[in-house]
Amino acid sequence: MSSTTSNAVDDLGQHATVRVVLIAAAAALGGFLFGFDTAVINGAVDAVRGNFGLGAGEIGFAVSCALLGSAVGAWYAGPLADRFGRVRSMQVAALFLAMSALGSGLVGGVGSLVLWRVVGGIGVGMASVIAPTYIAEISPAQVRGRLGSLQQLAIVLGIFAALLSDAWLAGTAGGASQPLWFGLAAWRWMFLVAVVPALTYGSLVLGVPESPRHLVAKGRLTEARQVLRQVLGMTNERALDDKVQDIEQSLHAEYRPRLRDLRGASFGLLPVVWIGILLSVFQQFVGINVIFYYSSTLWHSVGFSEADSFSITVVTSVVNVLVTLVAIALVDRIGRKPLLVIGSAGMAVTLGLMAWCFSQASGSGASLSLPAPWNMVALVAANAYVVFFGLSWGPMVWVLLGEMFPNRIRAIALAVAASAQWLANFAITSSFPKLAEIGLSFAYGLYALFALISLVFVVVAVRETKGIELEDMQS
Repeated sequence: MSSTTSNAVDDLGQHATVRVVLIAAAAALGGFLFGFDTAVINGAVDAVRGNFGLGAGEIGFAVSCALLGSAVGAWYAGPLADRFGRVRSMQVAALFLAMSALGSGLVGGVGSLVLWRVVGGIGVGMASVIAPTYIAEISPAQVRGRLGSLQQLAIVLGIFAALLSDAWLAGTAGGASQPLWFGLAAWRWMFLVAVVPALTYGSLVLGVPESPRHLVAKGRLTEARQVLRQVLGMTNERALDDKVQDIEQSLHAEYRPRLRDLRGASFGLLPVVWIGILLSVFQQFVGINVIFYYSSTLWHSVGFSEADSFSITVVTSVVNVLVTLVAIALVDRIGRKPLLVIGSAGMAVTLGLMAWCFSQASGSGASLSLPAPWNMVALVAANAYVVFFGLSWGPMVWVLLGEMFPNRIRAIALAVAASAQWLANFAITSSFPKLAEIGLSFAYGLYALFALISLVFVVVAVRETKGIELEDMQS
């Protein structure tokens, strides 16, 4: 990436330097923790359910409770980032995630597990808001989409790492509920290993500079000029002055955004805020996290062995990583909106096919079986669904949320949109075990309907932001 971006220069003299790519990559590691922390529960679901004797509703809440913490973290991340800075807030998120990893791995009851998962969720929610904001604010407009997509790449790599480590730990122990090192069951180690990336992230963000927009908002103009000079390679003093002045005008440095600044004539909020909220909600209502939180249990429930179910889940996460790389290559060429349209259409078709396949299942409960050829068709459709999501709604929503709001309200508007996303994620994740008891065909048919509605929403309401300076975003 660095060989191509280092030659890109915009009209303000901003260079997409190697340094800005490395800084964006370091910040995006918060996305790695985001993906790891939320997906690591996948391999532990059955073991936790059996260990604590949980029913469908209880395991649904145990899996999804972290998302409530994420909504809280996302809600307060914007004000915290505005007050204390983006870098300091990222460090706090890393601390919460490290504490959660230790606590979740050493719990003695389901109540303690819920508590520590919520703590980790707070860290995830903070990272989900601050990292894309920070990346958007230090990136030149002409490559902002690609750098913003690093967040999603980090998320899918985190998901892959979590599922791969789950599979390896379960395989080493002979099952997720079997004892491993120091007499601790494999499912406990699935949580404990997250301490390593959490501490790594916290260490790396110590070395990244503060956002120039935050520095300008605090009146620290000299520091802001230094960051712009070093990070974006801006050597022209006139261009530096113009850029700082543009930021000053758009931010109104003396003013701290409040929730009331989001008010508008469209059902109480500005139209751009509603668009951000609905982007977040639809990203979750298409059911993607059912794949990443429950896929091992899902494939096991329809006749695959535990080992094969773990393997299938890892393969799906690899597909997710590869297609995210494709999205990064396309986002600043094709644009955000066309990719969302392609993704919505593809997901509607593949989810509909999955619903049809699961309607062919026989038996119920532990004896549920998906006969050939429907088991393989469902497997292909599930991976095709992940391809369409990873190409579009996965990375594009985070790119858009990081750049679509006017500077004056960006942090607080992103907090609102991200909180809505986590609440939507909680609704989908906690409801899936109950929906699955009604029927997997019903569950995936519902997600297909939401994918179809999302297609209409994108065509009608979403505005393309490719190549537009953050200072020129309108409400």
